[in-house]
Amino acid sequence: MAFQIESVVGEQVARLTLHGELDSLSARVFQTEIEKIANQPIEALVLDMEDLSFMSSAGLRVLIYSKQKIGPKLAIYIVKPQELIVDTLTKTGLQHSVTIVDQYPV
Repeated sequence: MAFQIESVVGEQVARLTLHGELDSLSARVFQTEIEKIANQPIEALVLDMEDLSFMSSAGLRVLIYSKQKIGPKLAIYIVKPQELIVDTLTKTGLQHSVTIVDQYPV
């Protein structure tokens, strides 16, 4: 399935819904969306990953980039990730930089 992203930016919260596979090519699309919201006064980035079946290291880099670009106080919530993605986050230690939840708001 091709990568798709939908974004909704509200008051202090940006919600991105990711579908398909997040690989090195689609990570550029993801990063472009992050750049669009980076100058907005958001405190939480909510990534709905229920329909994301794969995330490569390029996708992980965009997660790190998000924190750097938007600011250290940014809270990143990953909603309903597939087990493979949770495993990737755990193996890389990134599960300590994000909050994995079944729904948002928590």
